[in-house]
Amino acid sequence: MGKHNHERRAANERHVRFEERIEDECRRSGHARPTNRREFLGRGLIAGVSTVFLPSIATILAREAHAQTGCVIDSNPALGAGKIPFLAFDQGGGANIAGSNIMVGRVGGQETFLDPAGYAKLGLPTAILPQTVGVDRTFGLAMHPRSALLRGMLRKTSAATRANTNGCVIPARSENDTSNNPHNPTYGIARAGANGEFVATIGTQASDSGGNSQAPASMISAELRPTKVSNRTEAMGLIGGGASGFPDGRVAQAASVLSMLKLGRIDEQQATKELVQCGYDKTAAALNTVIQAADLDPNADPILQAIFPGAELTNGDFRKAAAAMKIVINGFGGAGTIEYGGRDYHQNPRPETDNKDFIVGQAIGAALEYAAQLNKPLMIYGFSDGAVSANTTLQEDDGNGTAKFRWESDDSQTAASFILVYSPLGRPMLRNGAASQQLGAFRANGSVDTAASPFANSVTTLAELVVLNYLALHGEEATFGAVLSNPSLGTGAAAAPYIAFNRIV
Repeated sequence: MGKHNHERRAANERHVRFEERIEDECRRSGHARPTNRREFLGRGLIAGVSTVFLPSIATILAREAHAQTGCVIDSNPALGAGKIPFLAFDQGGGANIAGSNIMVGRVGGQETFLDPAGYAKLGLPTAILPQTVGVDRTFGLAMHPRSALLRGMLRKTSAATRANTNGCVIPARSENDTSNNPHNPTYGIARAGANGEFVATIGTQASDSGGNSQAPASMISAELRPTKVSNRTEAMGLIGGGASGFPDGRVAQAASVLSMLKLGRIDEQQATKELVQCGYDKTAAALNTVIQAADLDPNADPILQAIFPGAELTNGDFRKAAAAMKIVINGFGGAGTIEYGGRDYHQNPRPETDNKDFIVGQAIGAALEYAAQLNKPLMIYGFSDGAVSANTTLQEDDGNGTAKFRWESDDSQTAASFILVYSPLGRPMLRNGAASQQLGAFRANGSVDTAASPFANSVTTLAELVVLNYLALHGEEATFGAVLSNPSLGTGAAAAPYIAFNRIV
C-alpha cells in the first residue's frame, strides 16, 4: 500500500507542477488561461469538460501511435478521425430480420433456399416463398420483395445510392427480449479508430451502450462511453460539453510533445511552452472555420429537410435518427447507436409489426441517402435481441396488400443481424463473392445453424465480427488482434473467411 500511495502522491505532484507551468506560460505569453470547454478544446488541452489532458495521457499515447513532430496546422481540417462513419440500429424486443425482411438460406448462401416449412416459420406463406417470387437485390443484399424493411429503404433512397450499397446477413441466435445480450459493437468500433470532433460515440438512449442491448464487457472503455443524442437540442449541446476524449485531429501534437518529454528529449518547461503556444496558433488558424451550434442542428440541414420532408423531423422515430446521423456522418461523432424499442412482435397484428419494420427501413434508407448526399462512406449494423416465429395457421394482410403469417412467439433460434455498406466510389465488392453475402447459415427448418459459424451461438463473437469487418473496410484487418485483445473469433487466417467486403477507403 505504501508504494502505491507514494506513486499516487508523485503523480499528483507532477500534475500540479504541470498545471503551474501552464499558468506560468500563459502569463509570460500574455494569453489568458482558457475558461470554457471551447477554449480548452481549441488549444488541445482537455480530455473532458474541464480536465487538463495530463490524467489521460496514457490513453492518448496508446490511441495516437501516428503522432507527429512539430506544430502542424491544417487550414482546412476534416472533422473526426478520417474513419468510415458507423451507425448501429438496435431494435429492442425481438424484431424479425430473417426471411420476411432479409433473405436467409442454408449453407451455400442466401439463395440456397430453406424448406417451405422453414420459411413459414419466418412468416412467409406458400404464395410468397422466395422460390416462387424471387428475391430483391436492389441494395446488393438479397431481400424479400414484399419486405417492409425494404419498402422503407426504397422510400428514402435514390437509385444512385442503392447502386452503391451492398450488404451481408449474419444468422446468429441471441436471447429473447432482454438487454443482457452484448450485441452492441460501438466501443469496439471506437477502439478501431472511429472518433469525432466532439465525441467518440453517441447513442439515442442514456445507457452504457447508447441503446438497448449491452456492449461486450471486453470492449468497454470509460472514455468512449456514448453521449446521448436523440434530438436537435442534444446534438447542438455537444458544443458545450460531453466529449469523451480528445478529437483525433487535435491530439497528435500533444502526444508528440509528451512522447519527447517521456523520452527525456525535452523538459517539462519546454513541453508546456510547445503545447500552449501550438494550441494558441491552432486556435488562431481555426477562427474562420469555427463550428457553431447551428452546424450540429439537424433541423437546419437542408439535406435532412429534403430527406425528412414536412413534419417528419418532428416525428420521434425520425427525429432521433436525423440527430444521430447528423452527428456521426458529418464527423462530429465517430460511431452511434439508434435505438428502436417496442419490437416485441409476438401476438401483435401483422400490419402493426410490418409498419415498425417500415419505420426502421426508412431510417436506414435515410442514413444511406444522407451519406450519399455528403459523398461519405457509411457502415450500418442492424440487430435485435432475439427474434420471433410465426403462427403458420393464421394469415393476415400486412397492411400493404400482402398476406403473411402473424408473429406468434419469441424465438431466439430465428435471429439474424445484418451489415449494409455505402461507398461513394461504387458498390462495395464482396471479399469471397456470394459466400460473403451470408456469414453463417440457417437450417432447412428455419432455425439458425449453430454449427455453421463461431458467432452463430455467441453474441460477443458476433460483435467482434462487426469490428473485424469495420477494420477490413479500411484495409486494416491485420490490426484486429491489437484492437480487440485476444478476440474469440481469432485473427489472421482464422478470421479471414468472415470478412464480407474488400477495402473501400
